[in-house]
Amino acid sequence: MIKIKTPEEIARMRVSAGMAAKVRDTVAGEIKPGVTTRELDDLARDLITDMGGRSAFYGYRGFPGHICVSVNEEVVHGIAGDRRIQVGDIVSADFGVYYDGFVGDTATTVMVGVTDTDVIRLVSITEQALEAAIDKAVAGGRLSDISHAVEKVVTGAGFSVVRDFVGHGIGRDMHEEPQIPNFGPPGKGPRLKPGMTLAVEPMVNMGGAEVEVMSDGWTVLTRDRKPSAHFEHTIVVQEGSAEILSVAENAEKREHSAGRGAKECDR
Repeated sequence: MIKIKTPEEIARMRVSAGMAAKVRDTVAGEIKPGVTTRELDDLARDLITDMGGRSAFYGYRGFPGHICVSVNEEVVHGIAGDRRIQVGDIVSADFGVYYDGFVGDTATTVMVGVTDTDVIRLVSITEQALEAAIDKAVAGGRLSDISHAVEKVVTGAGFSVVRDFVGHGIGRDMHEEPQIPNFGPPGKGPRLKPGMTLAVEPMVNMGGAEVEVMSDGWTVLTRDRKPSAHFEHTIVVQEGSAEILSVAENAEKREHSAGRGAKECDR
């Protein structure tokens, strides 16, 4: 069952998603040569705590990090550690914040002194695929219109869509119905309705679509070890066009619900 959020619930999601976006933007600015992935995770933890939230990832099914940090051939779910960022790396960072009873989820891929034109194009196409998908998240459309939009942009550019991991509904829980594949024909699946809140997240590989999970049980790698990129926004379906909730400006609205948030985050 796909949950339709009330205006009051959407207002609260603007805050949690905005907080995730603020952390995303700040951490992205610190992804530089010599920085360890653990330092990025520590920074995100401190930022989330200072805003009165908590990481939606930490402890989720045993996940040990506050964010996911995936480098080069790592697709998603990378665990922070001692690895130092180097010139030429692309770093996909995924952020989830729980605040006031709701989760916000967002991701970006940062290029660190990248000069390889194919890698630059991979990152650009992945972001374009996210934009195309959001354009299709319109009341009256079908869920698979979002999926098809991603696939059309990606395959048209000669890249591959990851099929083993998908986007999802989001709200009080990080993963709600529906699942949102990044591939498929248009015009299929549930009808999109105002108030549906979705985490849309293209994961795009330079080489083949096949992936595998490392021995840590979390980090997903491209099977051919070619680079992968990942972008994500939390959105709400509306009449006309979707609203992107995961923008940093929305974090400033948390003062209006600070009392609720402090109580909810203790749960």
